[in-house]
Amino acid sequence: MNHLTLRGLRRFGVVAALFALVMLGTGCAAVQQYERERLADRIMTFDGDAKHASRRTKSLDAREGSTGGNGGAGGGCACN
Repeated sequence: MNHLTLRGLRRFGVVAALFALVMLGTGCAAVQQYERERLADRIMTFDGDAKHASRRTKSLDAREGSTGGNGGAGGGCACN
């Protein structure tokens, strides 16, 4: 009985791993150039003016002495 359970568990593990690989593999896709137009639309941005938002974020990071949640890393000197 123990041998059958181990074989079933091993089979379940292999099937689960294959299923996870298939699901992860289907989520990655290369975006063609003609499809990027919709992704680069202005409506997809969080802020109306991206340059202004970038400057505001940089000055806030310098004033606070740290960065947080916006993908930047570094100290508070506001230098590149």
